[in-house]
Amino acid sequence: MAEIETKRSSEKKKRFDKKSTRVDLTPMVDLGFLLLTFFVFTTALSEPRAMNLVMPKDVDSPTDEVCESCVLTVLLDKDNRIKYYEGAAENNPPVKETGFSPEEIRTVLMQKKASVEKIRGNGDQFILIIKPSAASNFKNFVDITDEVTICQIKKYYVDEMKEADKKMLLKK
Repeated sequence: MAEIETKRSSEKKKRFDKKSTRVDLTPMVDLGFLLLTFFVFTTALSEPRAMNLVMPKDVDSPTDEVCESCVLTVLLDKDNRIKYYEGAAENNPPVKETGFSPEEIRTVLMQKKASVEKIRGNGDQFILIIKPSAASNFKNFVDITDEVTICQIKKYYVDEMKEADKKMLLKK
């Protein structure tokens, strides 16, 4: 702690007493090390983390053989709406509509995964194709990829909208 030493002169004349002051800086150094340790520790805890993405190998023509009953195509539309259909667009499948809430899209994805598992014996055969439209926003894309992660879908693709998909979006 801080100390103050005083020395009195033994002379009989009254003079000003000279006081010697010595300041101990040990507590200040301890406080500095504590603050430094605190800030280093808190910045190490607040490192940003990102979601892992598995990026497919870019090839000219896909060589994956896919069963048509294993595919679900999701079209991201305006006003936070999702239109989806099963199978290929060339066969003119019925288009259904849902939203981004967990009761809506998550239920659709889990039901399709369960039906693929029932048909094929393995839920990993389920393939999701995501096609964002020009009217959808980036938040919709992030929300659908979050649902893919939550539902543990192993295979999903992001594709551009074709003319057949654009016609399906216009259908009511």
